[in-house]
Amino acid sequence: MNTSRGFLHITYKLYHHMDILDGEKKSHCLNVFLSVMKYAWKKNGYKADLRHETIHKDTGLCRTTIKSCLETLNKLNIVKAIRGRSGKTYIVNEVFLKTETVYPDSRNTPISRSQIAVKRPPDSRFTATLEEALYINNISKIIGSFAGDKERIVDKLSELPLDQLESDKANPYYCKLAIERKGESKKSYVSPEKIVAALSNLKNERKKANPFYKSKVEYNKRNNLDWKGRPKNAR
Repeated sequence: MNTSRGFLHITYKLYHHMDILDGEKKSHCLNVFLSVMKYAWKKNGYKADLRHETIHKDTGLCRTTIKSCLETLNKLNIVKAIRGRSGKTYIVNEVFLKTETVYPDSRNTPISRSQIAVKRPPDSRFTATLEEALYINNISKIIGSFAGDKERIVDKLSELPLDQLESDKANPYYCKLAIERKGESKKSYVSPEKIVAALSNLKNERKKANPFYKSKVEYNKRNNLDWKGRPKNAR
């Protein structure tokens, strides 16, 4: 391993960016991130070609946990993974780092000019922004918290803003149900009595508009007949 590296500053922005994760998941993700940073050097644009086996040796975590953490770091726009022919290349988002000093030779002469790029990784346009990542993880967290209880998942998701549900791509099934649930909650309830009354009024209006009915009513009035055509004074 190259030991000419000075030191690395990791900002608290990174630490608090993971606050949406539970304690154990957060610690695992930080552990995996530090392992990636062990090989992702400034002079290489904070890129590293790594296998899960390497991270496993550094962290002691199982491969399933490592894979889950890398996926989470990718969703949070912290470490972007790019698949290659012989494995994956991981690119660290420099927003969460502070300029470090590296020593290129044995004389430990520091590089005076910072080489940290101010732009995002080349393919960052395909990576969720911080705001989008928070939405995705809030939705995923709700689904994970109530796993197996479909109704509670949909109820909880329906409480989220509509734009969050529409922008999520990781859980389309539950988001669709939650959007439908939000639409149902906005519908006003109409009692059966009001529906019957409205239909009755409509029937009467249509009846009054009928020319034969009007003619019959006028005939009954002229001849002092009731609605059945009988004299009103008849007993």
